[in-house]
Amino acid sequence: MAVSALVGKAFRALGVAATVVLLPLAAVARDNAPIVAAAADLRYALTELAGAFQAETGMGVMLTFGSSGNFARQIREGAPFEIYMAADESYVAALHRDGLTRDGGDLYAEGRIVLMVPQGSALVPDENFDNLAAMLAAGTLTRFAIANPDHAPYGLRAREALIHRGLWDTIEPVLVLGENVSQAAQFALSGDAEGGIIAYALALAPEVSVQGDFVLIPQDWHQPLLQRMVLLNHAGPVAEAFYAYLRTPPARAIMVRYGFVLPGA
Repeated sequence: MAVSALVGKAFRALGVAATVVLLPLAAVARDNAPIVAAAADLRYALTELAGAFQAETGMGVMLTFGSSGNFARQIREGAPFEIYMAADESYVAALHRDGLTRDGGDLYAEGRIVLMVPQGSALVPDENFDNLAAMLAAGTLTRFAIANPDHAPYGLRAREALIHRGLWDTIEPVLVLGENVSQAAQFALSGDAEGGIIAYALALAPEVSVQGDFVLIPQDWHQPLLQRMVLLNHAGPVAEAFYAYLRTPPARAIMVRYGFVLPGA
């Protein structure tokens, strides 16, 4: 059975619903690479970081992307992650209080959210959501995507922004909820929705940016997206090395390129 199939089978047995990305070198599979559970907004940035780490050290990691809340629950249920990179630091704090992490972890970034629309959409992405409000008032907005605010930090911040603008009650009936912000981006750009609120880091990725237009949402419309990473108790030396690499200047430069605000910047 292929390595990817084996991994998928193992994750299904644990109830882990996420996207698994295997880096191409054989060393990843051969050396039982540590699994990194990462917030969905990191999909492109962390894939690039893992590739750079592997090229520099010869060591590989396995990446799985999903909602931070779901990953926190899976860690409590025994999922075999060695590094957890949450989009909301409160999940790391709760796991640490319960003795499931080595320490309180490190703040690695602050995220931003954007209003994004697909090419050809009737919705115009303006910073004040004026066109969104007008379409809602006219009844011409049929579908709008965000991540599920019950367990996805980017969905919670999207809801806060819509509440701030006074649009939540009106837009809620037409919302399409993604399991995580990456899935919300897929829904927003599918052509079946007029748009959605997604992570800035995803909107900047070349694969995504060519599909539509976006505008940054003012930071004071929502609580900050303080993103924290941590080593789990059973993390091994490769996980430790990758964790340390994520704090280096070259790694931080990649994060900046994907729109993240860094601690101390």
